[in-house]
This record gives sequence, structure tokens and C-alpha cells, in this order.
Amino acid sequence: MPPAKKTAKKTTKKVIAKKKSLVKKSVAEKKGDTKKNKKIFEPIRGMKDIVPRDEKYWLAIWKSARELARAYSYNYIETPIIEPTQLFVRSIGKGTDVVDKEMYTFDDRDGNKVSMRPEFTAGIARSFISNGMMNMPQPVKLWTRGPLFRYDRPQAGRYRQFHQFGCEVIGGRDPVIDAELINIGYNFYRDLGINTEVYINSIGSLEDRQNYIIELVGYLRSKRSYLSDLSKKRLTKNPLRILDSKDEQDKEVLQDAPQIIEWLSQDSKDFFMKVLEYLDELHIPYVLQPTLVRGLDYYCDTVYEYYVEGGDHTSQGALGGGGRYDALIEQLGGRESTPASGFGLGLERCVLAMKAAQKEGKKVVTQEKPTIFFAQLGEMARRKALRIFEELRRDGVYVMSTLSKGSLRAQLELADSMKVTHTAILGQKEVQDKTIIIRDMATGMQEIIDQKTLAKHLQNILKK
Repeated sequence: MPPAKKTAKKTTKKVIAKKKSLVKKSVAEKKGDTKKNKKIFEPIRGMKDIVPRDEKYWLAIWKSARELARAYSYNYIETPIIEPTQLFVRSIGKGTDVVDKEMYTFDDRDGNKVSMRPEFTAGIARSFISNGMMNMPQPVKLWTRGPLFRYDRPQAGRYRQFHQFGCEVIGGRDPVIDAELINIGYNFYRDLGINTEVYINSIGSLEDRQNYIIELVGYLRSKRSYLSDLSKKRLTKNPLRILDSKDEQDKEVLQDAPQIIEWLSQDSKDFFMKVLEYLDELHIPYVLQPTLVRGLDYYCDTVYEYYVEGGDHTSQGALGGGGRYDALIEQLGGRESTPASGFGLGLERCVLAMKAAQKEGKKVVTQEKPTIFFAQLGEMARRKALRIFEELRRDGVYVMSTLSKGSLRAQLELADSMKVTHTAILGQKEVQDKTIIIRDMATGMQEIIDQKTLAKHLQNILKK
């Protein structure tokens, strides 16, 4: 009997050992599966993160936009990202690339067809009507900023989610309005350190364009066999868009095409000449571009685009643009004869232009981070630091800090990595003495000052 018991014990031990082995194997396999299935999520194609290393460019851009809008008496407006699809179809135009190919359109849960805004003007025009802005003193001057969405082919400076700064003047038809808008856009880039030139054209009134299209289509039909496949399709749907073609075959055909300027009415010619005279007065460099039409159906008369001076002068190289749209408000259900004009400036392209200018050794305006770090040591100093931060903020002095790090050495190493010029140090002793230490990070020299004079002292440092 005893040998049988020993055998049973051995068998039990083997079973337990085997179970343990199987459990370990199962855990290991699960860990392996987790590693295999662990997915690192990336932005959707055509979408781009704005990350801290680019913060200085974006802050400078927003600051320039806000200050210019304020200086020229424009009021801020913000419209929803999602609007009824029909708003864009009616305003931008069926048959345009934006409506037919590029809009993010879907049915919401109530079955309504909605789209993510591909541009600002249609939404602002809708808001002007629905909020009764026609009863305000005219013209109404508005500005906006924010994200827009187009399902376009991603490339440098062209994204499916992108940002613009836009200005609109609604309720006034005067060449000086167009000139003011062009001037704001020009100054926006100039203030950031980007030298631009304006490509400009007049596409006249609706009647002017209809007369011109008849002549243009007649000419292009005689050259149809030389046109690109895309332009052959546009010949019946939207012939004006052929003028904007980047295809080399099309460019050759267009060299002898009739120019729209020849088909303008006298009123349209006079209006355009006035705009150019104002630009001359403002010393804004411009180039007359007879093939410039812009891609949206609501435009009339003045149209223009901004390019980096001496840079890429294709549509991919355009930093932004705008034009007049005198019929849009009425077209969307507003009052008759409500003329308007506006622009949209691409901000991702602006950042690229700023970086390119820096590489060439040119000075661009960026919003730099604070150059002063605030270090604290001990719980009493940490509490006091919270109050001091608030007082400094109210005095317009901004400092960098990290309250989560307790070690002074760790804080000074962080300050050094941030390349700050000075560090303010607050310890238990300084709290009791109502003083603070200011350390020059380059020389290591330190001075002790009264806490009451801290804001003024730091302001003097920042001025140097």
C-alpha cells in the first residue's frame, strides 16, 4: 500500500506542475497578443497636430490677426463648424471641386444632410441674415478664425483640416473696401516678417462673365483635342475653372485665349481701376493676373491671392486670397442689393512661410515663451508661489514653473533646458523674509530683492 500512495502523490504533483505550466504559458501568450495588438494611433490622413515646438508661430499669428482686426474696427464672429449642406451648394456652387469632391458631408441622426464648413464666407453670410445684421449700421465689418475642412489631396501646406484668418465687409460696394481688405491681408503677412505680393484680377459682373464664357467656350472648343481630360470635363460644367489649370497642355492653349478684362463693362472697369489706384497709394506690390478666377462661384469683380515674394506662384503656393461677392446675401435669402467682400488666409501655409524665411536668415516675428523660470523649495514656498504667480499675471509678467518638482536642483536643471535667462527662487527663508532670489542663468550671479518689487524687477529684465 505505501508504494501506491507515493505513486499517487507523484502523479498529483505532476498534474499541479502541468497546470502551473499551462497557466504561465497562457499568461505569456496573452502578454504577447497584447503587444501584437497594441496599436499606436496616428492622426487621420490629412489632419495635423499643432505641437508645442510650433507654439511661437501660432501665438504670433493669432496676435497679429486679432490686433489688425481691432485696428480696422472689425467685430469678431464665430459660426458653427457644421452647417446644412445646401448652404454650401447654393453659395459655392454645384460643379465646383469644393462641393463635388472636397466637402465632408453626411446625414445626421435626424436624417438631415450636413457638411463640415470648407470655408467661412457662406456661414458668415447665413449668420448675417439669420441674426438680422442688415438692421445694423452698414457696412458690417466682421472677422473670424478657426478650422475648416476639405477632403483634398494632402501635401505641403495643404491639409484636410486647416485654419484660416478671415475678414468680411457686408453692406458696402466701394473700391476702397476691397483695397482695405487687401491691405489688411498684406499687413498681416508683413507684420509676421513675410514679404508678399498680390496677384489680382477682375472677373466683372454676372452679365460680364456670361458674355465672356460664351467667347471662352467657343475658343476652347476649337482647341478641345489639346486640352487635358479634366479640362474637357470642365468645358461643359465650369469653363472658367480651366483658366486656373496647372496642366502644361492647358497652359499652352490658354496663352491665346480671350481675356476676361476685354469683356468687362465700363462700370466693372472703372471699379477695378479705382481698386488699383488705392493699392498704388498704399504702395502694395501687385501683379495683374488675367487668368485668376478663384474656385468659388459667388465671386464677382475683384479677386486676388497672396504669394510669397519671389516664391511659388501656383495655386499650391498661394498663402490665401479673397474677392467680392455682391449677389451672395440675396442668393441666400437676404435683402436685395447687399454687396460684400472678404478674404481667407491659410495659416498652416503662413507657418511654413515663416519657417522658410527663418532658414534664409530673415527675421520673422514669433511669440516667444517667457524667459524667466520660477523655482520654489518647500511647502510654505509652494503655497506662496501660487499667490505670486497670480500677482505677476495681473501685472502682465509671465513666468514658467513646475510646482510638482520639489527638488531645487531638478527645477534648475529644467530651467536650464528651457534656455531661460533668469530664475526666481523662493525658499522657506525668503517666504519669512519677504524676499526672493533672482539668479542669472548665464553667469550664476544671484541677487536678493524685496517681493514687493518683483514684478517691476522682472519687467526690467524682460525689456533688456
